[in-house]
Amino acid sequence: MFKTGFVTSLAVTFLLIFTFISSAQNQQSEKSPPAKSDQQPSQAAIKRTRETVQMLDDIYKQTIVLITDKYVNSEADFPAGSAAVELFKRVGKTGFHQVRIIDATGEPYEPENVAKSHFEKEGIQKLKSGKSYYDKVVIKEGQAYLQAMTPVPVVMKKCIMCHPHYKDVKAGQPIGAISYELPVK
Repeated sequence: MFKTGFVTSLAVTFLLIFTFISSAQNQQSEKSPPAKSDQQPSQAAIKRTRETVQMLDDIYKQTIVLITDKYVNSEADFPAGSAAVELFKRVGKTGFHQVRIIDATGEPYEPENVAKSHFEKEGIQKLKSGKSYYDKVVIKEGQAYLQAMTPVPVVMKKCIMCHPHYKDVKAGQPIGAISYELPVK
């Protein structure tokens, strides 16, 4: 079913990404103390967290495109989007941040890949209306979190192999989003 080289390359790629992200987040958390209870975090802390989201978003999206480009050649191949969903579940278990890929078309590949929270539903609407980024700071149990969303457009013709309904999507229009939640530090 899967080529051994593909599975090995995929595992190594995600291991390297996970190691880099964990290291970057550990360094960031060592620089600043946790947010004070029920107080809005400083603008500098919010800016640092937004920069972390931008870094993660770039890494995750480049990885998905790279895997699709190099390893997805037929419908029988393991989709990079499915690999991302699994990676995001594992990243969420680390406690560093939460991340999900969600559908924006109304026809999700998997039923659980839909906007669930009010923030995600609102974010999908903002991204579909043309925003390139959406975020909100929330306080949960005395800790500030940045919730952020970025659009996922169709960037390769190979995407249509598994998602034929993407064929008629206008260039640049999001077909999905990546939803993040990171502690503000």
